[in-house]
Amino acid sequence: MFDIYTIIFLALAVFIFLRLRSVLGQRTGRERPPYDPYTARDAVRPAGEKVVALPNRTTDAVKDASKKPAEPAAAAEPWKGIAETGSATATGLDAIAAADPSFDVKHFIAGARAAYEMTVTAFAEGDRRTLRNLLSRDVAEGFEAAITERERREETVESKFVSIDAADITAAELRAQTVQITMRFVSQLVSATRNKSGNVIEGNAEKVTDVTDVWTFARDLSSRDPNWKLVATEAGQ
Repeated sequence: MFDIYTIIFLALAVFIFLRLRSVLGQRTGRERPPYDPYTARDAVRPAGEKVVALPNRTTDAVKDASKKPAEPAAAAEPWKGIAETGSATATGLDAIAAADPSFDVKHFIAGARAAYEMTVTAFAEGDRRTLRNLLSRDVAEGFEAAITERERREETVESKFVSIDAADITAAELRAQTVQITMRFVSQLVSATRNKSGNVIEGNAEKVTDVTDVWTFARDLSSRDPNWKLVATEAGQ
């Protein structure tokens, strides 16, 4: 059997429950939405209040994860291994690259190596047509004059490449619309000149010789012809 105090407490509990339900169960339109730490950064903040923006859960996190370390060294030293930074050669290469965005120094060096071997071989064989395609007019005329004199004496040249040990750029410059690059080639080859009787009169047909040449190539940027021409040659040391 319930005493009077138990009945009073039960009645009070029921009254409080009904009051709480009447308040909690209603929406006035002024309720704050659930707090989201990732969208809270977009809320308007009082002037002067410091706010540290949190990263977006998806896009920002993916972007941060996909970022690659910057490579300032490559940009600061575009001619690394080819020309010393700050040198006249590097400055010349900078000017060439600025005037001709398609310029690829490694591609040029590979082409110069091939042209060097083709030119030496064509000269030995007396191949005037190949020489005209590779050389400027003045240089081609000099090579052809030497071939003509050799033929007049009935001499022949035997030349065989063993290797090209070095092909380095020693100078580069831009003159108006003409690009000039000088290369130093160090090669090994077997070369011999024979007279009309077949006797060796110069060189050695059985011995590998070290040869150093300094050649200058040029190209006119205003011309539609993309090919480089050999414009000067000299013996190197």
